[in-house]
Amino acid sequence: MPLIPEEPQIHESAQGPRATPSAGRTAPTPRPVPGPRPAAQPRPGRPGPARPAPPAQRASRESVPAKPAPARPTAPAASATPQIQLVPASADGALDAAEEAVDLLLESGRAPGDVLVITTGGSHPWAAHELSFGEASYWAQHDARDDVFYADAAVASRATSRPVVVVAVNGGPEAAGATALSLAHAKADALLVVCGDPQQINSVLGAAV
Repeated sequence: MPLIPEEPQIHESAQGPRATPSAGRTAPTPRPVPGPRPAAQPRPGRPGPARPAPPAQRASRESVPAKPAPARPTAPAASATPQIQLVPASADGALDAAEEAVDLLLESGRAPGDVLVITTGGSHPWAAHELSFGEASYWAQHDARDDVFYADAAVASRATSRPVVVVAVNGGPEAAGATALSLAHAKADALLVVCGDPQQINSVLGAAV
């Protein structure tokens, strides 16, 4: 019987000291309040609203250069004039010089369908051979644009423009040569190669261009 009253006294003394440290732990918890710390963060954020003001000024500056934009269409006008190259050659050697010029163009990466060859005198052997099968098949190859096309100055007006036009001044009257050169100049999109007598070509180009 004396053992019973001793047990509750042991439990009460154990609970007493445990409650006191727990109360001491709860006291420091309210001190580190996270509330004031986030209040310090909005301070660097205050210069943020001041930033939208300068973009408004930039928009006004961008509106000014928008006006000269229509000036861009002037660029293609410069590319409308083809580059002209003169290859000195006699009337008898102009056709061979034109063939060499075509070979160099193809070796440099030009597609065969990009090249048109015009002769002022005798016809190119290829043109004479293809015309023997009829004009329909001859001009069908022109429309296909699969290979270099050769045409006499008399029928060259029917040919469409191509990036490169090679003219072989291999004879014919000077008036016909001038007409062929002016026609070739109009049909050449990027490059015009003229093979013939430099003096004759210079005089003709001065009147043709």
